[in-house]
Amino acid sequence: MDVLLDAQESGRCSPSGARRDSQESMEVRMATTAVQNVDMTEVWTKFKADPTSIELRNRLIERYTPLVRYNGERLRSKLPEGVELDDLISAGIFGLMDAIDAFDMERGVKFETYCVPRIRGAMLDELRTMDWVPRLVRSKASKLNEATKLLEARYGRAPTTHELSVTMGISIDELEKMKADAAAVGLVSLNKKWYETDSYKDVREIDVLEDKRSEDPTRRIGKSDLMRLVTKGLNRNERLIIILYYYEEMTMKEIGATLDLSESRVSQMHTSIVQRLQEQLGRRRVEFGS
Repeated sequence: MDVLLDAQESGRCSPSGARRDSQESMEVRMATTAVQNVDMTEVWTKFKADPTSIELRNRLIERYTPLVRYNGERLRSKLPEGVELDDLISAGIFGLMDAIDAFDMERGVKFETYCVPRIRGAMLDELRTMDWVPRLVRSKASKLNEATKLLEARYGRAPTTHELSVTMGISIDELEKMKADAAAVGLVSLNKKWYETDSYKDVREIDVLEDKRSEDPTRRIGKSDLMRLVTKGLNRNERLIIILYYYEEMTMKEIGATLDLSESRVSQMHTSIVQRLQEQLGRRRVEFGS
């Protein structure tokens, strides 16, 4: 008995045994596929006899949903970062449902062959609705970009408006309008991902956009320190004159109205303050390293 078992084990480990195992597994897969095809044919037959059956429709959708994901992933790989795969799959499911309703079994065409164009078409329709730029404008922008690259390669510099208009066969006015329309194509959504992170929240364009109207915190702190240094040792009116004139950018007349002083008096006090500050800073030049 042990000898027989050893012989069987050696047969499995031998090349001929491996080939037999591979052939058996292939036959099992083919038999399983055949059973699935027969099963799906029965489902199709029953569904076409009763198109209102939700259960049969759901079985067909579940069976062919991997086709939707496969086509969605292929299309997604050619698109910008802003397009989500889930949006494509959702649109593709609607295309699959339309294909299930319109499929005619009597034509002898495999459903997989029939439904793929409809799935991709639904995804492309979804992309067109997501794109707020009209297709005609995007087409013109593409032609303008191609003509610009062609002339740059030819002349080794940026083309002039006249050269572009001659190359594209349009007038300068039409070219200027095309440039204005094409500028809309280059707009970027502030919600677009800038880069992905390990945290739960991705960094988006709006998070890294520079606010040029805001003041640099280090500059603000420096101005505050300088103001304290400059106004040190001054009385209340003298301190207010420096702050209102240099920081609030008020005129001598406005400062005089604020402090209930004449404009000439404010001017005299300002001159006196500046002279004293110059003397103080001159004495402390070594402290400032200059």
